[in-house]
Amino acid sequence: MMMPVRCFSCGAVLADKWEEYDKRVNKEHEDPAKVLDSLGVKRYCCRRMFVSNIELIDEFITMGNKS
Repeated sequence: MMMPVRCFSCGAVLADKWEEYDKRVNKEHEDPAKVLDSLGVKRYCCRRMFVSNIELIDEFITMGNKS
């Protein structure tokens, strides 16, 4: 996963919360807002980092394997 380590706006550390967020939202189908609240992510700039993150690493890997 390529989650940024820190928020681009305020510099808060976020990467340590990504796995828990991903597990609860995508596998357990919890509400993203409630998960972020429970993880202590209160600032809207930090919340944006989670909600707008797209996993592109798989696409980059397949692009590199083409000859």
